[in-house]
Amino acid sequence: MARKNEMDYFETFVELAGYSCQAANLLNNIMNNFKVDELKEKMKEMHVIEHSGDEARHKMVRKLAKEFITPIEREDIMAMADAIDDVTDSIEDVLMHMYMFNIRSVNEYALKMTEVVAKCCNALKAALDELHNFRKSQTLHKLIVEINILEEEGDRLFTEAMRDLYVNGKDFLEVAAWNQTYNDLEKCCDACEEVSNVIESVIMKNT
Repeated sequence: MARKNEMDYFETFVELAGYSCQAANLLNNIMNNFKVDELKEKMKEMHVIEHSGDEARHKMVRKLAKEFITPIEREDIMAMADAIDDVTDSIEDVLMHMYMFNIRSVNEYALKMTEVVAKCCNALKAALDELHNFRKSQTLHKLIVEINILEEEGDRLFTEAMRDLYVNGKDFLEVAAWNQTYNDLEKCCDACEEVSNVIESVIMKNT
């Protein structure tokens, strides 16, 4: 029974990361096939994913409140769930702000940063899929390093994008819109790295 309960929590982490991947893949698809008149409808599609993640998290929290014994500390379970939820929320924020700030077209920096976000989420899901076996896993550490490298790539692209924006941007509204969008995309990568930090914390506490 204990093993079943343990797998339930770890599987929920993977499920939550799956919603982050869905959100990242949707954003990537929107960016690569950008149609400004479809943004409002795409926001609804994105929110369905985000809401599904919230529902899975709430279900986990309700179960956690009734559990006497948990496979890892309750605080770590909550920290993990909240950190993964932040990833999905951050991705949704990108799309919401693009709609709010009336982004009319996308550029190469946005495409590259979005691709990094999708790669971060995929690596994150793979890492969480290994977490239940963290004492023996041969790949978990490599996946954490991969997430960190991708976050650094996101930072590099963010710096280049912001530099280009403030050197070549002429229209104030356009500069303000892309300033927000680049910051949102960079926060997605930061959110993924934060989950990897929680994973490392769990490993250190339990080995």
